[in-house]
Amino acid sequence: YHILLTCALILPLTLTCSRVKSVVASPRAPLRFFPAEAPLADLFLGQLEEADRLLEEADVSLVFYYAPWCAHCLAARQHVQQVALRLAQQVQFVAVNCWWHQGRCRKQKSFFQYPVIHLFYRRVGPIEYRGPVRAEYLESFIQRVSAPLTYLPSVRALHTFLTQHQQAVVGYFQFNSSPQPAGYIIFLLSALHALRRDQQGEVRFAVVTNQAVAGGVSLREDESVYLHRRLNSSLVFPRTQRNFTVQAVCDWVFENRESVIHWIQPTGAKSYSLEAELQKGPALLTFLPHNPLAANQLLTQVTDVALQYHSCSGSQEDSVSVPRCCRSLLDPSAGPSVCELCVSHCWALELYLQRVSLSSCRSVQSSYGVFGRWSVCCRSVPRPPPDSITGLQCRSNKTLRFYLLDTQLHWTLAQRLGASADQSLPFITIINLRDETHYVLNHTDTLADFIQNFSVSYSPLHRHLVGHKPQQQSQSLIQEVTSDSFLHTVMDSQRDVLLLYYSVWCGFCSALNHVFLQLARLLQGNSALTVARVNVGRNDLPWEFMVDHVPSVLFFPRHRKQMSVKFPENTPMTVPNLLRFVLQHTESGGGAEPRSLLEAELQVLQRQVFSLHRARERLSQQLSVLWRENRRLTLHTHTLQTQNAELQEQSLQLETLYREKTRQLSDTVHRLQELADASEELLKENSLLRVLLTVLRERDGRDTERQEEEGQEAADGQEGKREAS
Repeated sequence: YHILLTCALILPLTLTCSRVKSVVASPRAPLRFFPAEAPLADLFLGQLEEADRLLEEADVSLVFYYAPWCAHCLAARQHVQQVALRLAQQVQFVAVNCWWHQGRCRKQKSFFQYPVIHLFYRRVGPIEYRGPVRAEYLESFIQRVSAPLTYLPSVRALHTFLTQHQQAVVGYFQFNSSPQPAGYIIFLLSALHALRRDQQGEVRFAVVTNQAVAGGVSLREDESVYLHRRLNSSLVFPRTQRNFTVQAVCDWVFENRESVIHWIQPTGAKSYSLEAELQKGPALLTFLPHNPLAANQLLTQVTDVALQYHSCSGSQEDSVSVPRCCRSLLDPSAGPSVCELCVSHCWALELYLQRVSLSSCRSVQSSYGVFGRWSVCCRSVPRPPPDSITGLQCRSNKTLRFYLLDTQLHWTLAQRLGASADQSLPFITIINLRDETHYVLNHTDTLADFIQNFSVSYSPLHRHLVGHKPQQQSQSLIQEVTSDSFLHTVMDSQRDVLLLYYSVWCGFCSALNHVFLQLARLLQGNSALTVARVNVGRNDLPWEFMVDHVPSVLFFPRHRKQMSVKFPENTPMTVPNLLRFVLQHTESGGGAEPRSLLEAELQVLQRQVFSLHRARERLSQQLSVLWRENRRLTLHTHTLQTQNAELQEQSLQLETLYREKTRQLSDTVHRLQELADASEELLKENSLLRVLLTVLRERDGRDTERQEEEGQEAADGQEGKREAS
């Protein structure tokens, strides 16, 4: 029985659900992401096979993988279109919708973010672009991919290339035997592979085919690679120690390259890339409007200053050496002399520092040991003047690291550090994260003087205070103090100042607002006292005025600002305690003014107490009236509740009577209906009987007539027989 009942319930549900239509709407067909007139192939259906076909037809291609809903893709669309309009003749631009679920791109690619930009150089790739998606940056990167190597036909071109680029790699290859030697192909792929690790293009690769030009950098052998360094000895790729492969060449370049200035591109507001660099030590940040496609004179000036700062030997002459790990050391025995120790293995450098005696080294010495080849080169250099920036890195304990940031990309950060409102002007600042200080370069000073003043033991630079300017407010009892108005307000020698240190994230500070407000109302009549507060979370203050925790209250008496007093930490911050604290330290100076202040405050308190007593009496009278009214309302409520109960009982009785009458009426109606049905049946039977009676009467009449006719005929027959007889 239960099984049959279950089946009977499931069967209707199944039939009902099978007839319900699907509530999930089918996705709309994708549309073109780029305008039809844009010079690029927009594969908005995710046709990855079509993208592969287009890549085979072009030498240099750019593939822009996007999702139509992505805000970053929408912002990058305009920049990609601008670059495509300028480079459509040299580069094949392809855009692929990698979000359409029916497309092949969505099924084969697993991207965690959009957009994704890949570049291909003659089917070599993909080379992913991870820099800012802006037209000038993207075009500069495409140009480096299109021409990864620079051809140097003369010694002058070689010298210009080494001078213009901070990090330069030169390869020497002879094209006598084959159009493209195997070593040249490896060097070309190394330049392309380096772009994956060097998005800013700081490392530049060049090729030399003339032996006379190669001699300018001491290259004699075919398939040699030269790494140019300005501060230390330049290096040649060790073919005997490393395999000449793409990965080995790239690793060697990035391990031994020399960079005195670095580009930083924090991604988003929560990036930790800048913090990781600031943790390394004091940093000089230069914010400047940067266009990678045009020369920047300010960038050249900052680079020259950085080179002078790091030039400890006082000379930037190049030399070629086989060892790849070098360190510059001072020779204390020979006056201003610098020795450079170079070894073949970096891990052996510390061991050689313990074994080498710098006092005995002369010119160039080489030796063979278990750790490989090593050399020591000593030379006398002129000592720079004390106020010179040349070699300041080796003469100061405050070593600076130089960083560059684009003003257009990171203007918000520059403003937080104290930049002006004009983005066209450069902004330079030094940040020392360990000391929690930073300094800003004034437009009247030079960069060299700015660095020199920071590096001395007792720096004359003033710490830059970043403050928050509050909105214009009406007259308030508590004055809001900022970084700019702090000294003017607190150090006013004609006024006593009671200052509250607080922060927005401090919950207890918010609870003290009403206490301080009541105190300000009590002291409102005193023109010689200022009640103020400062948000230390958004306003930097001089170190001598900082506190170790919030909330804190300090009192600065007039004429004796150096005798500021802190409110005791173990005392509750109440209005009486704060008032006692103010009056106590105001009286310490003596005179009639403190007594008059106390008398004025006592009079104010007496008036307030009298007002409170009168208000208490009025409140008592009002409470008495309200109590009587409440009693009356209570009795009236009780009466209403009783009447309501009686009405409810009567309502129940009426409802019961109504149900009974309704039932009787229903029975009567049912009986009347039965009688009507019976009467109707009787009427139908009566009509039928009448019809039958009429039929019977007609039949009896016809029978009677027939009998009469038959009797007449019989009589006539008998009469005829009698007549015949």
